[in-house]
Amino acid sequence: MIAKLSGCAFAVACVLPIAAVAQATWPERPVRIVVPYAPGGTTDYAARQIAAKLSEQTKQTFFVENKPGASGTIGTNFVAKAAPDGYTLLANDTTYTMLPSLFAKLPWNYDNDIVPVTTIAQTPVILIVSASSPYKNLGELISYAQKNPDKLNFGSGGSGSSTHLAAEVFKKEAKAPVVHVPYKGAGEAMLGLISNQVDLLVTASPTAVPQIKGGKVRALAVTGERRLPSLPDVPTFKEAGLPSYAVNNWFGLAAPKGTSKEVIIKLHALVNKALEDKGLRDQFAQQGAQPGGIPPEQFSELIRRDAALWRAAAKDAKVQPE
Repeated sequence: MIAKLSGCAFAVACVLPIAAVAQATWPERPVRIVVPYAPGGTTDYAARQIAAKLSEQTKQTFFVENKPGASGTIGTNFVAKAAPDGYTLLANDTTYTMLPSLFAKLPWNYDNDIVPVTTIAQTPVILIVSASSPYKNLGELISYAQKNPDKLNFGSGGSGSSTHLAAEVFKKEAKAPVVHVPYKGAGEAMLGLISNQVDLLVTASPTAVPQIKGGKVRALAVTGERRLPSLPDVPTFKEAGLPSYAVNNWFGLAAPKGTSKEVIIKLHALVNKALEDKGLRDQFAQQGAQPGGIPPEQFSELIRRDAALWRAAAKDAKVQPE
């Protein structure tokens, strides 16, 4: 019996160094980054940009695989159930923190199935009106909405979408009773604003910036501590008189729970190094985005904080979980 136990101990002792070496040399083969949405969106864009830089650094292929459906739950669940070996990652975004407020039951759990790694980029949201709107600044719009309850309306990409909940938070903070008009997607909501079917839209900067620069919409305020370099004339919400409105979008990387700490630390370091690239930073800046790179612990706290924010917003908007 003693001989058998000694043999087991010897086997474990042999395995541990091999595992440590495997972690230290990760990645040794291609790494899949799952985007839980269709190609072409901002999350997909951020994932492909960072994947290219990680491939350059490691001399291994980081490739994006799109697994859309059910507001991102299908692709997220795929990663949650994947082997925690560092070769399947998740590109998630702010919507990830909204899902518990939109679905009565999810096939995965924040705490037990997914471990946050770091953010790729952070993007403010911008409140925009049509180019022909009579409102030249945020104060004028809020004043009219307060004096004329339910006379103004806002568009969104659908009930429970990020554009919906971001506007609900604005509505609450500004004490501005405006009416929700849901569309089938953010693109349709933007067209609704441009054609004056709705009065305002609160959306992520990558969506808004091209339309603002094209002269089709007017920006009244942007979230964040500083103005966007790409939109130097647009004031922050603080400058515009609503400092309590602080909604932001983020795009990040996560891994299946159980992925080794060594891999998480190395991936975080690789992303931070990639985000030092001037070309990548310039591309993000053109979209109104700022580089991420926060530590895993800080990312976890951001997710918890955002989840609480959206839970309250969904409750105020009377969004019924499916």
